[in-house]
Amino acid sequence: MGNKMKSHSGAKKRFKKTATGKIRRRSKNLNHFNEKMSSRRKRRLNGPQLVAKADEKRINEMLSS
Repeated sequence: MGNKMKSHSGAKKRFKKTATGKIRRRSKNLNHFNEKMSSRRKRRLNGPQLVAKADEKRINEMLSS
């Protein structure tokens, strides 16, 4: 009997797939020490980013089950 693979819980929380199949992620450097950051930098880091092409395959394997 082959057991089903489970999708990676950490990956589920961090990544979302777009309608075209690309993977979105949050920017890094927005958790703390934001007071000393310029507003311009915080705005630039705000909003979703796309995952690099090289990492897409690995993340897809973690998300699909």
